[in-house]
Amino acid sequence: MHARVQSCALLGIDAYPVDVEIDVAGGLPTFATVGLPDSAVKESKDRVRSAIKNSGYYFPNGRVTVNLAPANIKKEGTLFDLPVAVGILTAERIIKCKNLDDYLILGELSLDGKVRAVRGALSVAVTAARTGKKLLLPKENAKEAALVQGLEVRGVENLSEIVEFLNGDTEIELTKVDITSYFEREDSSLVDLSEVKGQEHVKRALEVAAAGGHNMLLIGPPGSGKTMLARRLPGILPAMNLEEAIETTKVHSVAGVLTNGSDLITERPFRSPHHTISDAGLIGGGQIPRPGEVSLSNNGVLFLDEVPEFKKNVLEVLRQPVEDGSVTISRAAISLTYPSSFMLICAMNPCPCGFQGTPGKDCTCTPPMVKRYRNKLSGPLIDRIDIHCDVPALRFRELDGKRSGEPSKAVKERVLKARTIQERRFLNGKVKGIYSNSDMTARQIKEFCATDAKGSALLEVAVNKLGLSARAYTRVLKVARTIADLEGKINIENHHLSEAIQYRTLDRENF
Repeated sequence: MHARVQSCALLGIDAYPVDVEIDVAGGLPTFATVGLPDSAVKESKDRVRSAIKNSGYYFPNGRVTVNLAPANIKKEGTLFDLPVAVGILTAERIIKCKNLDDYLILGELSLDGKVRAVRGALSVAVTAARTGKKLLLPKENAKEAALVQGLEVRGVENLSEIVEFLNGDTEIELTKVDITSYFEREDSSLVDLSEVKGQEHVKRALEVAAAGGHNMLLIGPPGSGKTMLARRLPGILPAMNLEEAIETTKVHSVAGVLTNGSDLITERPFRSPHHTISDAGLIGGGQIPRPGEVSLSNNGVLFLDEVPEFKKNVLEVLRQPVEDGSVTISRAAISLTYPSSFMLICAMNPCPCGFQGTPGKDCTCTPPMVKRYRNKLSGPLIDRIDIHCDVPALRFRELDGKRSGEPSKAVKERVLKARTIQERRFLNGKVKGIYSNSDMTARQIKEFCATDAKGSALLEVAVNKLGLSARAYTRVLKVARTIADLEGKINIENHHLSEAIQYRTLDRENF
């Protein structure tokens, strides 16, 4: 007796169709799974057997063979439990469904027959819609999958329910969601810039970074407000559109970090890994590579606090994702590419003890200690950070001041206006794949960042005096373009260049 059930497997943040073929024959009782299954897939035989028996159905005593086709790609995870169980019950004629090929089925089974949630439901839903299938999956994943418009999604709670549905004995209600409602919800977790005392020049730098999508490094003593400022950056960034929200949700779903109630991520991610993280944890890895922190922060912010405390090899692997907006992880069996378009925000002390140059505090660090500490950030990585900003210790009158700072809402309005100018510029220039000034290539810099004779003279002095590299020079032009956009200026003026150059002071030899 033979049966075939359509399902899906994950490959990166995408899913591809898999035929779950079941053959039940006579002979000694055995249960074999072929088609490059991993340990979790092989262990499904025990879950499936118990789920079928505990749901009150007959499990065959003969030889059961499960083939996962295509058989040349590694399969992982527990999402094949439900299609395997449905296939066995179909082969035994317990399920009599003539249109079984119309459905994609996936889900993990508990021993009592309940259907548990799986990773990557949104990716599977995209594949189902592309192939014209209907989707049967765990009820916990139903809303996530229903985000794909034009797709019939039904969530099931247990094995008995799906058997009765396929036999036509009961009906499972279609799952529908209102996508606009997700974007209308206000996130109370966002903190406000007005809560930060003083540091007006740093807030200005944050505004410039948000307006152009620039990377940023904050340098200051302990307690000066570096982390507070960084955590308020998502509150002044433009809201995500549907395309960004779905891409971000797919990454989080595949990684298995979607929290309950977060079927669609509409707020920009803010990821802050600890400095003990490995390079695989930051970039992604594993036998079948999983997304790392750079991908989980896609379309959001990756914050590295106390950045010199990170291992140097961990920091160096950031170079390519920061530059390219994607990361490719290669293993012997497979090579996967994950998106990693994020804003990198780093924070550090000026020295190991943290108090170099702080009034009223004695620095206990020797020059070699300071040099070793700062050399944790290599020149190539510094080059890729557009804005370097000092965050000095606050004075008493700033801490005790009653006047609150400018709220995030007002800053966000200016950021949105600058982003709108950039969108129009690149749209009129018919430039694809570039949405902010930080994404500009050499061609766009030449076209949109032209300077007059005075501006060129100022840049020449900066390059010669500060020793700016070619990459740092282009970063200055990008930041100057953003500052001009914030003021609504068509051309880059001298004071725009001056402000952009002051954000590169860490390129001086004394850094």
